Amino acid sequence: MGTSQSSNGSPAGVPMVPPWVPDLSLPEHTAEGADSDNSDQSEEQPAQEQTTGDDPNQTIPIAPSVRFGGAKRSLGDYVRIGDKASMRKGLGQYVKKGYGGSSIATRRMAGTAQAAQGLYSALASGPENPFAFDGGALDPASMAGKTAYEMMDAVVEAVRPVDGTQDTEASRASIKDALSNVLNLYPDADLTNLSEKQRDLAIELFVAGDVFRRIDLDLGKYIREKAPSATTAMGRLKEVREYVRETVVSAFNRLRSVGQNLTGNTVTQIVQNAIRETCEVFEGYAK
Repeated sequence: MGTSQSSNGSPAGVPMVPPWVPDLSLPEHTAEGADSDNSDQSEEQPAQEQTTGDDPNQTIPIAPSVRFGGAKRSLGDYVRIGDKASMRKGLGQYVKKGYGGSSIATRRMAGTAQAAQGLYSALASGPENPFAFDGGALDPASMAGKTAYEMMDAVVEAVRPVDGTQDTEASRASIKDALSNVLNLYPDADLTNLSEKQRDLAIELFVAGDVFRRIDLDLGKYIREKAPSATTAMGRLKEVREYVRETVVSAFNRLRSVGQNLTGNTVTQIVQNAIRETCEVFEGYAK
């Protein structure tokens, strides 16, 4: 569960969306309510903005000092006494103050949407799989005879090759966890020939895992340090992870209910919609 134990989280004084994050267009609002007023960026000082181009979508706030102060206070209460309301409030402050609202938080996680597109393609069968050509990363001839773990490793390498960033390290772990969970639920599943339901599940679990790991990278070290014991810290982080998963899966279910189904052409957009809805749910708890 931890790629973040050595991480000090995202610092102040830098763009909230680092330059290496894919520049994807924001999705339309798909849940009730607009983003919060981003003028309330921090109790300590207002955020500045870095503008790249004339498109408002390209305006990226500079992280203020003590950007996660509110989130840490609430999560500190949660770590000590296990109050779920404090956990939800902490996640709300994380989105609202730490990232200036759900729009910027969604943009920060654009790499997750991009990786989800790659994972969806890597789990396709036949000519729909861009990695399954002769000599490709998932060449059927080279995949023949591999164990499930070896196949998972091959998918990870195809979708998220190592590039030295924490984002990629986290996504690689999220992909492997998602595939492991799919195989645990469907022991007879073939990663080279998943059903539509199984492939959708893999995407949902990957997104949930990656959203959690973003939170863990920013706040996990604080939670571990403030917990009265290592056992308590792991228990609290597990509860956060489960809550994030429930929220992400609920977002996908709602999108599916209004006709937004995953296909080769819609994965990036739908995943961004699901992330945005998830962030809006969290932000709603910021009081």
